[in-house]
Amino acid sequence: AFAQSLELPAASPAAKVSQRVGVTDISLEYSSPAAAGRQVWGALVPWDKAWRTGANAATKITFSKEVKFGGKDVPAGTYALISIPSEKGWTVILNKNTSLSVGDGAYDAKDELVRVTATSSAIAPRERMIFAFSDTKDAGTSLDLEWEKIKVSVPIAVATEAHARANIDAALAPSWRPHANAARWLAENTKDFDKALGHINASIGIQSTWYN
Repeated sequence: AFAQSLELPAASPAAKVSQRVGVTDISLEYSSPAAAGRQVWGALVPWDKAWRTGANAATKITFSKEVKFGGKDVPAGTYALISIPSEKGWTVILNKNTSLSVGDGAYDAKDELVRVTATSSAIAPRERMIFAFSDTKDAGTSLDLEWEKIKVSVPIAVATEAHARANIDAALAPSWRPHANAARWLAENTKDFDKALGHINASIGIQSTWYN
């Protein structure tokens, strides 16, 4: 009981980052390792081998709507984010198996959804690995991984205009009926035909039905 109540700092603490892009929510859950005086790239994290892109359990990324991840179509959902670091260029993978175990370079690709090429650049030293979103606009964002002296970026694009139009249509579609009912009541009970005509035209403009 005493052991279970003892809370100490984790070597790789849990972290979460999220961003709304237009009307799409994107979030990541991961464990954040520290360099702790070790050489990271090519040593702690070997080159050219699959990596869970964090510590402990697989890193998970969630999209509330469909997106283009590195230019490739990805449906809404939660995926394991796997990477293959390389001095020649990084590869980032989304895998449908969110409990995927990636250790000693072993990686099962049978549930792989997409793999994309990521860009890498030099940064000022960063002790602990983080994910961040940058250059966020209504139509997209950049997912950045930063650790030691490297930043790796993958562009994410979203169809915000199409989503907004669909939301408008969904919100307004039911409103044809109140206008139609108002028109009928005004015409039958007040004989205010001009105002009734305005309402029925508004109703038809929203959605033409047998009723209006």
